[in-house]
Amino acid sequence: MRRIASRVSQLNGEGALEVFSRAKELERQGRSIIHLELGEPDFHPAAPVVDAVRNAVAAGRDRYVSSRGVPALREAVAEYLERTRRLEVAAEEVLIAPGCKMALSLAMMALIEPGDEVLYPDPGFPIYASFTRGLGATAVPLGLVEKNKFQPDLSEIAAKISPRTRLLIFNSPNNPTGTVFNEMALAQIAELARKHDLWIISDEIYARILFSGEYKSIRALPGMAERTVVVDGFSKSFAMTGWRLGYAVAPKRVVDAMDLLVLNTFTCAAEFTQVAAIEALRDTTNSVEAMVDEYRKRRDLFVAGLNRIPGFRCLVPDGAFYAWVNIEDTGMPAEEVAKLLLEEAGVAGIAGAAFGTQGKDYLRFSLVSARNLLEEALERMQRVSVRWRAAVTQ
Repeated sequence: MRRIASRVSQLNGEGALEVFSRAKELERQGRSIIHLELGEPDFHPAAPVVDAVRNAVAAGRDRYVSSRGVPALREAVAEYLERTRRLEVAAEEVLIAPGCKMALSLAMMALIEPGDEVLYPDPGFPIYASFTRGLGATAVPLGLVEKNKFQPDLSEIAAKISPRTRLLIFNSPNNPTGTVFNEMALAQIAELARKHDLWIISDEIYARILFSGEYKSIRALPGMAERTVVVDGFSKSFAMTGWRLGYAVAPKRVVDAMDLLVLNTFTCAAEFTQVAAIEALRDTTNSVEAMVDEYRKRRDLFVAGLNRIPGFRCLVPDGAFYAWVNIEDTGMPAEEVAKLLLEEAGVAGIAGAAFGTQGKDYLRFSLVSARNLLEEALERMQRVSVRWRAAVTQ
């Protein structure tokens, strides 16, 4: 039998999609399901963005364009990052891709050699480790633990750097914990990167979904612009998930390498979505601020409710739109609790092991449903908690 390339066996899927599939199956059976498993906003793009894409298609903006992206969008991204993150970026340092995963994948393909070691957060976005292995490199986990409020342990990072370490990847705010890496952590990571000549991939897809303070990007620190790739996009902050549009900001030689990969794969991102994205970045209706304000209200309501459920413990996230819940006091495996919640309560969440070994005692819920549905989900979970309350009170 003809074989499949071995690299495919090194890849893994996403637990959220598996849970979503089962949840949809239950819905087809007539069950009421509250979907808190996917990281997909329940908002939609602002009206000016919808108008912009409609007008772009009507005007014939559906042609091949530059593989690096429409020049006007690249310039708009540079201006946007200066306005919202105080980053000095040139348009030639921006590359547009059909989604953040593609921008991330291009950066990893451009920087990682077989045999390299890549440091990544655990818990963290599962594609980091998966694609690292697919490229023939070794994925080395860095634990984000509750006793440290899920901040990185810099002594652990330093101890795990070897002569083969080439890249450190992280996202802040973190998926799934919602932790925003503090300035001290960023400064120490930057120091290690400079000392050991490491590349950094800073996944900043949730940078605008911040509940207090001003976002700090590691790229802004001394000596980091030349060794950092920032990955961001439009799915989360602008509720444009299905539009598949992301970007990378990197030194020009990295953008040149990524551009060659684009030419050998997808040619270019769709022109009309890029035109509309310029309007999204302008955000003339302040839709991002309104959306974050609503997420803040959902966070406050939902986290407080989770902490009233016997056996549940949830730190208040500083950003993104997830609740990361410690369930070890239930005395049950997280997978079993997640199954009970879905099958008996109709609440879809994800067992934390999908995000790494450090997540084995956790569940992740997305704050992507309206507040009345979050309240209903809490009531359902409270009712089902009778299944483990005896273990909690012993």
